[in-house]
Amino acid sequence: MPFVLTEIASRDVAGGRRIAVHLDDGERVPGILLLPATTPAPATLLVHGFTSRKERMAESIGAGLLRRGVASLAIDLPMHGEREGTLDQRTLRNPFEVVSRWRLAVEECRMAVELLREHPAIDSRRLGLAGYSLGAFLGVTVAAAEPDIRAVLLAAGGDLPADLPFGAIVRSVADPPRQVRSLAGRPLLMVNGRLDRTVRRDQAERLFAAAKEPKEIRWYAGGHWPPPAAIDDAVAWMAERLSA
Repeated sequence: MPFVLTEIASRDVAGGRRIAVHLDDGERVPGILLLPATTPAPATLLVHGFTSRKERMAESIGAGLLRRGVASLAIDLPMHGEREGTLDQRTLRNPFEVVSRWRLAVEECRMAVELLREHPAIDSRRLGLAGYSLGAFLGVTVAAAEPDIRAVLLAAGGDLPADLPFGAIVRSVADPPRQVRSLAGRPLLMVNGRLDRTVRRDQAERLFAAAKEPKEIRWYAGGHWPPPAAIDDAVAWMAERLSA
């Protein structure tokens, strides 16, 4: 999976450095790499949600990890953030277009894992993945294919909705219960909102039931985006799993 990494800009932040990067394998993928002062450090790939961008993950989960000495890389998914193109209903109604974009996103996330694995400031034996919402669906797919991912955090994640249009086509590339079983004993933490109307409780429970031990699900009193206390709790869990 050859690619070129370009560092665009770097500045000191509390606890380390924030580096704007581009990963390029034919299409430019913008990212934010947070590196702690002490290296080589454990690291976590951060995957954002639908209509979101890398900054939201870097400035919440990434900042919390940095305070605990864990590096992170957040990237913009296709058609998000700095990426060219727009999300529209015509795209979402075309199942083959959705599948194509999904495959591209998975490939780029795996490229980001490879970057972390090869970076001289990263301890390749201590890699994690944290995904939120759409990023949680992507994250479990990527982690299933990347055995070097040692711990997985899924926020507002779950199984696909039962009434998903073109469900059979979508499940040919994204089947969370099947993929979560492939984690094969790697630690999993799910963080879900009791009042979440986007990824409902039944979806979260189906995915959790399919996962193998060790696994844990923590419910917060809120909607789709976790409150600061739930984020901090999840960040502490990831840092502890990668500190061993």
